[in-house]
Amino acid sequence: MTTILGISAFYHDSAAALLVDGEIVAAAQEERFTRQKHDATFPTQAVAYCLQEANLDAQDLDYIVFYDKPLTKFERLLETYLAHAPAGFRSFRLAVPIWLKDKLHLRRALRRHLPQARHVPLVFTDHHESHAASAFFPSPFEQAAILTVDGVGEWSTATWGVGEGNRLRLHAELRFPHSIGLLYSAFTYYCGFKVNSGEYKLMGLAPYGQPIYRGLILQELLDLKADGSFWMNQDYFNYCQGLTMTSAKFHRRFGGPPRRPETALEQRHMDLAASIQAVTEEILLRMAREVHRQTGRRKLVLAGGVALNCVANGRLLREGPFEELWIQPAAGDAGGALGAALFVWYQLLENPRAPREGDAQKGSFLGPQFSRAEIESFLHETGATYTRFDDEARLLAEVARWLAEGKIIGWFHGRMEFGPRALGARSILGDPRDPAMQARMNLCIKFRESFRPFAPCVLRERAADYFALRADQESPYMLLVADLLEKHRRQLSAAQIHQMRTDPDLRQRINIVRSTLPAVTHLDYSARVQTVDASRHGRFHRLLTAFAEHTGCPVLINTSFNIRGEPIVATPHDAHQCFLATDLDVLVLEDFVLHKEQQKNTLTPTQRAQHMTRFELD
Repeated sequence: MTTILGISAFYHDSAAALLVDGEIVAAAQEERFTRQKHDATFPTQAVAYCLQEANLDAQDLDYIVFYDKPLTKFERLLETYLAHAPAGFRSFRLAVPIWLKDKLHLRRALRRHLPQARHVPLVFTDHHESHAASAFFPSPFEQAAILTVDGVGEWSTATWGVGEGNRLRLHAELRFPHSIGLLYSAFTYYCGFKVNSGEYKLMGLAPYGQPIYRGLILQELLDLKADGSFWMNQDYFNYCQGLTMTSAKFHRRFGGPPRRPETALEQRHMDLAASIQAVTEEILLRMAREVHRQTGRRKLVLAGGVALNCVANGRLLREGPFEELWIQPAAGDAGGALGAALFVWYQLLENPRAPREGDAQKGSFLGPQFSRAEIESFLHETGATYTRFDDEARLLAEVARWLAEGKIIGWFHGRMEFGPRALGARSILGDPRDPAMQARMNLCIKFRESFRPFAPCVLRERAADYFALRADQESPYMLLVADLLEKHRRQLSAAQIHQMRTDPDLRQRINIVRSTLPAVTHLDYSARVQTVDASRHGRFHRLLTAFAEHTGCPVLINTSFNIRGEPIVATPHDAHQCFLATDLDVLVLEDFVLHKEQQKNTLTPTQRAQHMTRFELD
């Protein structure tokens, strides 16, 4: 038996992943255990979970693999600061102590955090090799082109290559400081969202604007080539030497200083979001075409943080030259832990690889689960009022009925998801046909920005009846955007169209009923689709089936089980706390059901209002 522990840490979204004889046994982000969103500390609890899941101790490991090469990254840091000296001294002064404490002495840090494994060999993989391995090796493809795109690894910001059997080779790279990820993050920062976590907000804001700055970005901020490579004009940016993403020149060119977080969004910000989204899509399409030309492969796999841009992924599928895509569900740094372990198993140890139908990611349900006995013990200790269902069919029929009645359900079942998306294990569910559901869930459940759309989950066998997907196309990891079909759209009046394009109150725009599924239809009739199939999703598929039988609609809202600023819930305790702190109507913990009105220890209206003070009412 060969056991390999992959680790990502100290940069963003620390995580651990464990392979046993090449099988993905467990993977989880540290944030889920510490409850600190995007926790970058050493993933102590994630490692402990992975070892426990495999019934192993640290000394039982054969290899420990770190997902990038810190010395090479430190070299890039020093060269960048020297190139911009003395302008970058303040940033240098803040960064170097952190490097000297842990990052530069990572071998020693790993030994300190895993003292029982002091004799286990340590391996360090290249950052983009880890991304590439996470994309190709779990994919269902025997061979495929590989494209990895993120902010920056050691020096690479994007790479392309080829995977065949149990080997991958990266042939070309784009190097720092020229980066799609950093370009997109610069606009994220300028529009008032947090870098490395607010990029998806910018993507969600884009349909409210027009890409009027696209030409300006392509003319002045970067020089984009036909093959997708580009050069960024660093006069407009500050991330190499400063503590901000954008420069004074950027601010002058785009109409003022960066938006302060939590202040009102202007049409200018929406147009900027639309513009940088359009540029990003153009870059990725050009890259994909060049990779296809160079490799001749029919299939493409993707990883890196930019691969989470599901709007761009949808265009790649529709307009790109590749017949099939597979995208790593934990495409960011967390997935690097899994990729690093897979790289050692296949590339270094040269073990054979047999691609699996679907993929080897197991639906990305790789986190902890809780037994019925554990949940019942917790509920008893908490003093909660609950009902236990011993008949699954009856439970699902009741949940389907409650959903159809407009109730919002906290759904907790099976193993927790690995990656940023809730896929039916730690989800909040609602009826997408309800015109008021989108606003209600944003304001009273998620405590988040009103413009944010919700994603639909749909029975895979019915997906092509609702969305512009091929009959054989699946999207189990919620990483593709597809348009709602015309037959489900509503005819809008001229006044509604004008309001949808110009109303400064984004709540009024999003609340215009545009389809038979208003709660999951974005302003441009797009939706971030999750297809749900019986083999991957089990009970979740059966719940959707029950809802379809009850209502005729095979679609539900599926959003992550958390509130703004917090990670997705991991334990029954986390789920119960979120249930009490929000306007969730029902909590389903495996076979146990809690109704809000039956609980004695819910928060008062005043306490709930305190949560609302953290929410941006734009």
